[in-house]
Amino acid sequence: MLNRIGKWIFRSLLAALATGVCLQNRAVSAAESEWARIGPDGKLTYKTFSVGDHIMDFSYAGYMGGGVKIPTVPVKMIIAPSGSDDSATIQEAINKVSNMELQGGFRGAVLLGPGIFNCSRTLTIQASGVVLRGSGYGAAGSTIKMTGSPHLCLSIGGSGEAKVVGRPVSMTDAYVPSGAFSFHVSDAEEFQPGDSVLISRPATPAWVRFMGMDTLVRNGKQEHWVSGEVHTERTIKSISGNLVTLDVPLADSFDSRYLNPPGGSIVRCDPGEQLTQIGIENLRIVSPPQAVTITQPHNQALHMDGVSDAWVRDIEAENTVNSFYFGDHTSRITVDRVDIRHAVPTIGAAKPEDFWTGGTQTLVNRCSATGDNVFYFSTGARMMGPVVVLNCDFHGNGHIQPHMRWATGLLVDNCEVPESGIDLMDRGIMGTGHGWTVGWSVVWNCSAKTYTIQQPPGSMNWAIGCLGQPEASAQPGSPSEARLPEGIFDSLGTPVTPASLYLEQLRERLGPEALANIGY
Repeated sequence: MLNRIGKWIFRSLLAALATGVCLQNRAVSAAESEWARIGPDGKLTYKTFSVGDHIMDFSYAGYMGGGVKIPTVPVKMIIAPSGSDDSATIQEAINKVSNMELQGGFRGAVLLGPGIFNCSRTLTIQASGVVLRGSGYGAAGSTIKMTGSPHLCLSIGGSGEAKVVGRPVSMTDAYVPSGAFSFHVSDAEEFQPGDSVLISRPATPAWVRFMGMDTLVRNGKQEHWVSGEVHTERTIKSISGNLVTLDVPLADSFDSRYLNPPGGSIVRCDPGEQLTQIGIENLRIVSPPQAVTITQPHNQALHMDGVSDAWVRDIEAENTVNSFYFGDHTSRITVDRVDIRHAVPTIGAAKPEDFWTGGTQTLVNRCSATGDNVFYFSTGARMMGPVVVLNCDFHGNGHIQPHMRWATGLLVDNCEVPESGIDLMDRGIMGTGHGWTVGWSVVWNCSAKTYTIQQPPGSMNWAIGCLGQPEASAQPGSPSEARLPEGIFDSLGTPVTPASLYLEQLRERLGPEALANIGY
């Protein structure tokens, strides 16, 4: 187990590397990773596999695509606690602001005054441009106290799924690498720069077999991994002939050997149903301690889906279970300085998730959680990043562990899990056949007790500059005890420069002001 002095030295070294200063009057030397390092021209260079895959640019994660300051939205209504159930009063204020005219993308903020607001039912925001703000999350701030039967505290969002408005057009490249911005299509006349598009990657039987996910059997019954298609939303940046260039890179590779037919495709879509510019900030959510299994009713903090360009910041959550959920139809979300604390662990082998992300371009920044028998951070099925977990601290018997059915493009950057581990792995028959959980993902300059970093077929996972013990394992539930291939461990036990991959990528793309905009 890592001791506090060792962690302090590790973090201090990273801070020194980030600023280019010396530590204790000694020159700081750092390792470099061939997979991502700063070249002679001061820009990042990436080692590339023979077919073109490389570590992706994660800097597009976060509010408005990264590097944009979260606004302070003017207050339109102020609510004081009544001493009784405040659910209806708060919801009425939210509804009134939701009916106001949009001005510059915003309607206004509902401000909760200092004190304790008793809430026995879910508060909902179903309109763009609305902010729910507390007066602080300390003793003199605003507390939402969850009362009555177990329920969800905050529900944010709408229908969410982008509406297809064109005809699908096939990708024609034999291989599109992970991290690529561009690919060729059979006919680009359907598109123009600025179009919102859905990129579809089919989960064909051939690909499922290639991944070894067609043999999952539990208690004599076959389990099913991924079928149908994996979608992610992007915007077309430019078109040259039949070469389409996107605004944000692709997290997964597209190998025609396993995906044809029908192959990868692109189609125009209308994201107009999604809500935008919504914020939850500066408050405390308190639940009674919940010694329950995850199948029993429990209090949850927040669900968000069908939302783009939104934020959750400066929140304390006590004793909520499956606390913060960001669904498949979320994008460009920042979760900043959210702290979760558990007084009692959840019961049973099935563990809840403190932070769950299923969409794309999500930044979980400077967050923390303390508790046992929990996944501190997990990904949803079919998530296609970039998704970034940056400068987060998690304490207790719990893991950072992508959870089910093939996510791609996760960066865990400068995080601490000193009593437990970080796992990019095949979960096999666990859950309902979670199988390979994640590929094309990176753990960068982290500190953890253990790491399970495995290599999925046709993909890669990296642990670079990390402090902790690697662990190898077989696929859970497999009759074979053979250990699965490990991913790439580079500079194990020695931090690398740049100190933060996400921050360096963001600085290179948008300049130092982008770092200042997000508090660095």
